[in-house]
Amino acid sequence: MSLPRPNPWRRRLGLGLVPLGLFLLLRWFERATVYQPARALRLSAATLGRLFEEVTFTTRDGARLHGWFFPAAPDSPLRHLAVLHAHGNAGNISHRLDVADALLASGVNVLLFDYRGYGRSSGRPSEEGTYRDAEAAHAWLVARGFAATHLIAFGESLGGAVVAELALRAPLAGLVLQSTFTSIPDLGAELFPFLPVRWLARCRYDTLAKLPRVRVPVLILHSREDTLVRFAHAERNFAAANPPKRLVELAGDHNDFLDVGRELFHKGIASWLRELPAAPAPVPGPETSPPGNFPP
Repeated sequence: MSLPRPNPWRRRLGLGLVPLGLFLLLRWFERATVYQPARALRLSAATLGRLFEEVTFTTRDGARLHGWFFPAAPDSPLRHLAVLHAHGNAGNISHRLDVADALLASGVNVLLFDYRGYGRSSGRPSEEGTYRDAEAAHAWLVARGFAATHLIAFGESLGGAVVAELALRAPLAGLVLQSTFTSIPDLGAELFPFLPVRWLARCRYDTLAKLPRVRVPVLILHSREDTLVRFAHAERNFAAANPPKRLVELAGDHNDFLDVGRELFHKGIASWLRELPAAPAPVPGPETSPPGNFPP
């Protein structure tokens, strides 16, 4: 009696599907690690007890983004400056009200916005998508009446990589990188040394490679106690940046720097903002500005 012979093509197909499956699994893992959006807003902008505006704007590829604009105090000497805040990879703008509050204490205007796929913003996040989202936020502030050279791009963690790219695409007064990594492959290799991250990473977010081409003042804020993005990333980013540049040490871990060292953050950002070369210019007044929303 003859036994059935194994099919060599089936075996080869099965062996070929194993690496394909691992590749797809790693792709899913990368995306799930880099982007962790939350749709529900945990808090309202009214929580800060300040005047604010609910804003929406559209990117050049059609994503509809949502944000909150907090105007500076009318008598602030820095009311000509607006900070465009690009948040980290998780949550949404409702998790960044403490940062907005700390920035507002410096006397500037602040725009919080959500990337596509985060909060009330439409779409699905991607590297190029987040870059276009920051461009659209920049364009909204210019349309609002701010001179492009009076805009500060402030990036938190992943947001630092986003605004480093913005600094190459649009005019700015300055760039702030808070707890920002050198690149996704560098960070991934540290966090997951057992995975071939450098070979397979599709998301690059290469802050380090962009900084030598940035020609505006740079402020780097980072804590030596950061266990997620180690302080060495800040040192390498600082070395790559062009002068004028400044490195200010924060306190606490990656997500609790304001809980532990709010005063360090405030002093660092406030002194740097005061020294920017941009001169005051007219900003939109009440007669030309869109009406704000007063917290109940």
